[in-house]
Amino acid sequence: MAQLPAGIRFIISFSRDQWYRAFIFILTFLLYASFHLSRKPISIVKGELHRSCAAGNEDGARFYSQSQKASDIPSHQLPENETDCSWAPFDQDNYQQLLGALDYSFLCAYAIGMYLSGIIGERLPIRYYLTFGMLASGIFTALFGLGYFYDIHSFGFYVVTQVINGLVQTTGWPSVVTCLSNWFGKGRRGLVMGVWNSHTSVGNILGSLIAGYWVSTCWGLSFIVPGAIVAAMGIVCFLFLIEDPKDIACSSSLVTHSKSYENGMHRFRLQKQALPDEKKLLDPEMQCLLLSDGKRTVHQNHIVTLPADGGSSTAAISFTGALKIPGVVEFSLCLLFAKLVSYTFLFWLPLYITNVDHLDAKKAGELSTLFDVGGIFGGILAGVISDRLEKRASTCGLMLLLAAPTLYIFSTISRMGLEATIAMLLLCGALVSGPYALITTAVSADLGTHKSLKGNSRALATVTAIIDGTGSVGAALGPLLAGLISPSGWNNVFYMLMFADACALLFLIRLIHKELSCPGSATGDQVP
Repeated sequence: MAQLPAGIRFIISFSRDQWYRAFIFILTFLLYASFHLSRKPISIVKGELHRSCAAGNEDGARFYSQSQKASDIPSHQLPENETDCSWAPFDQDNYQQLLGALDYSFLCAYAIGMYLSGIIGERLPIRYYLTFGMLASGIFTALFGLGYFYDIHSFGFYVVTQVINGLVQTTGWPSVVTCLSNWFGKGRRGLVMGVWNSHTSVGNILGSLIAGYWVSTCWGLSFIVPGAIVAAMGIVCFLFLIEDPKDIACSSSLVTHSKSYENGMHRFRLQKQALPDEKKLLDPEMQCLLLSDGKRTVHQNHIVTLPADGGSSTAAISFTGALKIPGVVEFSLCLLFAKLVSYTFLFWLPLYITNVDHLDAKKAGELSTLFDVGGIFGGILAGVISDRLEKRASTCGLMLLLAAPTLYIFSTISRMGLEATIAMLLLCGALVSGPYALITTAVSADLGTHKSLKGNSRALATVTAIIDGTGSVGAALGPLLAGLISPSGWNNVFYMLMFADACALLFLIRLIHKELSCPGSATGDQVP
């Protein structure tokens, strides 16, 4: 018999379940990367909406003439004012407040909608819910860009577009986190979700590059093309997304042997895994529930809590019920301040680079992607460390502690040249994005499957939405505050970001103390 080709041997070396898990991992990665891809253009285009044409009207006229010729777009009359290349109404002295209001309108709508999105998502098929959100998001992202082609200068038009887009984008995060958590168990969750969460940075990078390609010639396409990509991915979602492994008779984790016990209220299944951790033992209360003789030790990794007969495990958890899960409030408030810092960078970093390093909008947008490159490594590093130490809060706390002084150093040496800016962008991206990535993925999944839920599998989307929704309040405040503070100097913006990092760390103090006093406990189980 002839030897199988190397490619075929590679394919059959993985089980059917493993291939499906890999497919869902990649698909959800691409789906949410497209959401972030569509959020990035506004930060790239800011520098174009308000441009100071130092060369005068002649250069401005030549710029628009070349733009019209290269892109075959309708010509736009140059406004006769001191910033004759700006786009009304962003050509006034209060342009920073107006641009900040655009960010705030999107993020405020996103934060409010997120609290409802998780509750709705628990009660609707994920595939339909996510598909609707992606199609609607594509439409309203493109609608913002159509303002360029139809010469729309109404501030209200852009605000309303941002508000509706923010609402429909709330369908994304609870859906993809729930889907991924259905397919992957708790083992190495920090690493898996740390790698997966790099979709945020990948989407931001692609969004920056796509928007930057057209920003100087036809900024309307900087929105229309990302909008088309999001809508196309919505169709892909409808055609290929599998919500739960049981839908195609797959398992989310490998189980070799199992044995069931019942204590009258809940059933417990003992399952033997391939590589158990011999150091992790059950707490005494669980031992008593499972084994009446108390002679055998049972490993925590071998316990799966199942609904008792006649239980209500299929009932979706309420909003107040989710808030009562230990750790949800603390991590939610921590994320509020962590996301404030991250989204301030997301929406204002290109403009900051333009002002400080005196680069045009396209080059500033390209340079800002280095912050997201650092974020990829930061998210993975946070996941690996938290898996190894089994201390989610302590990992976040350490990175937040290092982030505050790093932000101060960045504000100081970024004015010294391009090389210093590049190095600090990578470092700041890792330290700022690490805690944000860990809380919104592995921590949310841990808390959404907390032992206090007694096996209820329909709490994950609501818990994820509460945590990310609270974080989105900070995401809305950050860019708004940056727009209000930046006229007084960029140093004041960085002081605000450092204060936010300190507040985020403060809300984790109790959980960090609990983790350090209970060695070896995972976040989902150790919080009282």
